[in-house]
Amino acid sequence: MFLVKCPWCGWREQTEFSYGGEAHIARPTGTDQISDQEWGDYIYSRKNTKGVHAERWVHTQGCGRWFNAVRHTVTDVMWDSYKMGEDAPNPPKDWDGLSSRDELEPSEGK
Repeated sequence: MFLVKCPWCGWREQTEFSYGGEAHIARPTGTDQISDQEWGDYIYSRKNTKGVHAERWVHTQGCGRWFNAVRHTVTDVMWDSYKMGEDAPNPPKDWDGLSSRDELEPSEGK
């Protein structure tokens, strides 16, 4: 189990949340015009990143809101979370995935 940071409720155990997949996947426009291959890529193709990854989460056992988060997929440490429509917080290039933004930048973390 790991900790997830809800932008509204703060840090909570991962069991309070449901994972919603990769963040920032744009639905294709003109879906009646795209090929089956393009539609299949939109539905099924994801990055499966090892390391820093932007994800969607919902606080199912809390406020019920959807949000995005940046998490290290090897360590399961979340860098930070952000509301839908906001820019993703970028961890430092040398981030090892062992500490959250709040731990490394306590005055800047939300």
